[in-house]
Amino acid sequence: MSDFENVTVAREANVYFDGKVTSRTIHTADGMRKTLGVMLPGDYEFGTEAAEEMDISSGDLDVLLPDSDGWQRITGPEVFHVPANASFKLKVHSITNYCCSYAD
Repeated sequence: MSDFENVTVAREANVYFDGKVTSRTIHTADGMRKTLGVMLPGDYEFGTEAAEEMDISSGDLDVLLPDSDGWQRITGPEVFHVPANASFKLKVHSITNYCCSYAD
């Protein structure tokens, strides 16, 4: 999906890693929470509370998922999933656009 209709957008941005990762939270008409963001090249580690679906619309990165023995190459468009209460690592190689959907 390239567009979202009938959403509420949080006014303040979510800013991580000195501004190298930013996103905006949206709430859809059916009650889903998502973030739309951009990651600049770099190495990052994130933690989850809820399960996440990461939809990479463009960009190039490697992800190390929990309980995984090796890095997985992701080139947008592509999707990966992260379980709740876990951490995962990213090596972002080019500017990457993403939409993260949360299982609240």
